[in-house]
Amino acid sequence: IFPASYIHLKEAAVEGIGQQEIIIPADIPLVQELGATLREWAQIWHKFFVTNKTTQFRSLQQMAYSLIEYRSQIVSGTLPKDDLVELKKKVTAKIDYGNRILGLDLVVRDEAGNTLDPDWTSTVTLFRAHETASRSVDDRIQEEKMRRQTLFSTVHTYSLLMNLKNFVCNIGEDAELLMSLYDPDQSEFISENFLVRWDSMGMPKEIEKLNNLPALFTDLSSSDLMRQRLFLVCQIIRVGSMELKEGKKHTGGLRRPFGVAVMDITDKSPGCVLTVSASLNFVACLLAGLFVTLKLLPGDLAQVRKDYPHFVDRSTAIVRKMGFPEIILPGNVRNDIYVTLLQGEFDRGKKKTPKNVEVILSVHDDEAIFPGAGYDGITEYKSVIYYQVKQPCWNETVKVTIPIEDVCRCHLRVMFRHRSSQDSRDKSEKPFGMAFVRLMRGDGTTLKDGRHELIVYKVDVKKVEDAKVYLTLPATWAEVEEKEKQTGKQFHHSGVIPVTKDSFQLATLTCSTKLTQNVDLLGLLNWRSNPEDLDQSLQRLMEVEGGEIVKFLQDTLDALFNIMMETSEKDTYDTLVFNALVFIITLIGDIKFQHFNPVLETYINKHFSATLAYMKLTRVLNYYVGHAEEPVLTERLYAALKALKYLFRFIVQSRVLYLRYDGDAFFNSIRTLFLSFNTLMDRPLDEGVKIKVSWRKIVSSSCFLIYLFHFILLVKSVCSYQRVFLCSVAADCRDVLLPLVTDQLSGQLDDHSCKPDHEACVQLLSTVLDNLDRKDVVRIMASPLLQGHYLACMTAILKQMDDMHYAHYISTFKTRQDIIDFLMETFIMFKDLMGNVFPADWMIMNLVQMQVFLRAINQYSDVLNMYFLDQAHFELQLWNNYFHLTVAFLTHKTLQLESFSQEKRNKILNKYGDMRKTVGFKIRDMWYNLGPHKMKFIPAMVGPMLEVTLVPEPELRKATIPIFFDMMQCEHNFSPGRTFETFENELITKLDQEVEGGRGDEQYKNYTEAAYTLLLHAELLEVSDTSKQILKTI
Repeated sequence: IFPASYIHLKEAAVEGIGQQEIIIPADIPLVQELGATLREWAQIWHKFFVTNKTTQFRSLQQMAYSLIEYRSQIVSGTLPKDDLVELKKKVTAKIDYGNRILGLDLVVRDEAGNTLDPDWTSTVTLFRAHETASRSVDDRIQEEKMRRQTLFSTVHTYSLLMNLKNFVCNIGEDAELLMSLYDPDQSEFISENFLVRWDSMGMPKEIEKLNNLPALFTDLSSSDLMRQRLFLVCQIIRVGSMELKEGKKHTGGLRRPFGVAVMDITDKSPGCVLTVSASLNFVACLLAGLFVTLKLLPGDLAQVRKDYPHFVDRSTAIVRKMGFPEIILPGNVRNDIYVTLLQGEFDRGKKKTPKNVEVILSVHDDEAIFPGAGYDGITEYKSVIYYQVKQPCWNETVKVTIPIEDVCRCHLRVMFRHRSSQDSRDKSEKPFGMAFVRLMRGDGTTLKDGRHELIVYKVDVKKVEDAKVYLTLPATWAEVEEKEKQTGKQFHHSGVIPVTKDSFQLATLTCSTKLTQNVDLLGLLNWRSNPEDLDQSLQRLMEVEGGEIVKFLQDTLDALFNIMMETSEKDTYDTLVFNALVFIITLIGDIKFQHFNPVLETYINKHFSATLAYMKLTRVLNYYVGHAEEPVLTERLYAALKALKYLFRFIVQSRVLYLRYDGDAFFNSIRTLFLSFNTLMDRPLDEGVKIKVSWRKIVSSSCFLIYLFHFILLVKSVCSYQRVFLCSVAADCRDVLLPLVTDQLSGQLDDHSCKPDHEACVQLLSTVLDNLDRKDVVRIMASPLLQGHYLACMTAILKQMDDMHYAHYISTFKTRQDIIDFLMETFIMFKDLMGNVFPADWMIMNLVQMQVFLRAINQYSDVLNMYFLDQAHFELQLWNNYFHLTVAFLTHKTLQLESFSQEKRNKILNKYGDMRKTVGFKIRDMWYNLGPHKMKFIPAMVGPMLEVTLVPEPELRKATIPIFFDMMQCEHNFSPGRTFETFENELITKLDQEVEGGRGDEQYKNYTEAAYTLLLHAELLEVSDTSKQILKTI
């Protein structure tokens, strides 16, 4: 009995009755598929557990958990449409991958990820979908193998998964937990904070996250893991009154330091996965504890999400490293500025004791401050307050994230305010100081990383609110010193806002793939703004520090090739761009940056788009080689030869892109032309009647089509462009064109063809079958590599033939011998092709093939009965081939339903029925039709018939086992000695072989005993008959 609150009734539809009953929930198809997949995987999972296959068990467990997480996201109904589409791709990829490694059937889908229904999908489309799905899964498996082989040997980026299970501390007020990674030897935090807010009752603010607060520390490099010491630090900030006192008169909402917890996590190596479950004890309170689990995962954020989706889901906070990973892949855009409030010294003024200083940081004009991962951005950040400290040291870091285009107009503003412990006094306290700093310098570069000593100005509320007033003033003392050097005069402040005696320091760290702090690199990236300085920018690029270039590798390469493309009419900058490109390739070849080789490879394969670069690069390289004797060019040529591998990669890729573009242009122009004609014919304009009539006359003219066809032949490969052409023209136009196409196909596939293009032919034939209304049967021969394509085409042809087509086709043979030859070849071909061409996991394709073959076999059975059953025209070999084909069909592994799971069995029965029974009944009928010809098949057919009876299908056995009695009776009646020794010996021999080989179920063994009993009775009967004959003779 379950509580009602734990039961949820779902709408569902019921199909079938009895054992074939299927309950289909009223969910979207993908959710239904997820449920069915998980049920099927659960059975295999149980087998892995029982057989103690630990590795497979855990692997399947991870995949199943991933699917469960995906399903919960879909069922929640909260995902935006774009996210749902993306999640659908992940789900289908995971299902297909899991099915393949578990040996289950391949699921074929359309482009949207929906499962294809073979009843509503052409056979050729079904085959192509199988090919695409199989190729995709193979690629995924290969990728997974490569990833596992190089899991820790070549991985450069790691992620640390932390899960906060519980925090035990009696604070009595709200609290903030700030968790980060810390290097004690360098005295620096290497990650941003993971923020968790705790309430005064000792529970998380988001109660649903209790005992499950995951965070992923990303972008950790191998050098980070090899530090001498690495700590996980948790800072506890109390949020409440100045002191832990009761009463409403005290100021609330103040952030006060409370405690810190530290755990040494150094004891690990990149070669092993760390899994830790530990508690951190607090320095301030030994009765407090923080309980976390840690797991080190290989890969960056994208890789971890792909490989470990059951660990990293939508609730996991992403904690970035305060710095870059070892490898920055193209397309990995980041624009974070970390601001650390360091320290200050503040005059006590008229007060007897030092001030309780609160620092208020804000970004103008944007809401982009993140105090820690796990929460949205805020408009202003308020620091911790140290009670009556003259020189407070905060060391609090926040992340500022601003759109790249807005950085130039944004600045940081810092306000300083004294906070009183008494609420009445605190309300009257106003900010006493203000400082600011611009995020972008006058030359367009970003604020330098490091410490900045800001000038603290006295606050005038009216003037402070107007940024235009204070932005004209110097922000840092470094700016003052620089101005003094330029003017040679000492700085005397005479601004509208007076300077205080206070001091304040903050530090910044820019982690951006778009904002550079190098003026020379900036000059190249913004070359369009100052094209007159392009020469200098290209030359100065080779003086930029390598670490800065690799951070902006994609943008730098894009800029170089854009310069080359946009100045293509002149060769002014080609040599400079070539030299800069050689410099970058050489830089990446250096041992310090060699791990950026995959980044360069990715750029060439996925992001490079300069279609004419090959002309420029080869021209400059050719010039260098031709003038190698010149001293100036010798060094340049030497550097170019060292970079030759990637220079040729760029040259080849550029040419490939050019040819692709050129080919697409032609393709699109031809396609657009015929689509325009189709649109013209569909237009309902009265004035277009004459044009339509005229066009129909022209297009119906074989001369016009032949000229057009020959034009296509001259331009490109025969079959490939015929295929495009057939897709473009209207149906009635295709009817005129089809004889030309079939003529071309016949010529290509003829045995005497000089150079048959089998691949192009099968593509054309596939398109014909997929697009045309008229179907012509073409007899074809396939090479092993293209056998699947041709079998799909043949299946498509047979699928579209009805009884009339079969009858008409047989009537086209002129002699009976032609029919014999055709049937003999067909029976042998069917037997060879059944289940031996398509992979075993292409279940739908195999079943469609078997269904179509079954229909053809039934049609050919009628031909046998009609033409080759009478005494004069009986063909023993033809009938023998027919029986062997049908037995092979019936016993084929694709149709053995008992070997499948119950769910899969029900699906096949509902869709296709049990095809074994159909062909088994046909074998029985055809055997009884033989009449006096039966003796010609004894004992040869005893073994094949025995194989039929081994199939554990009761109705089939009832229909086919009587055939053995008929064989025995037939031999007894027609043999001279009126015995059945031949049948008896063959039956006993075959039975012993099959049963001793382990075949046959319990029911079949009972049938075997019955068979032996039948033979014994028959022997006794035979002896009795012989005795009666002797007595009569006497």
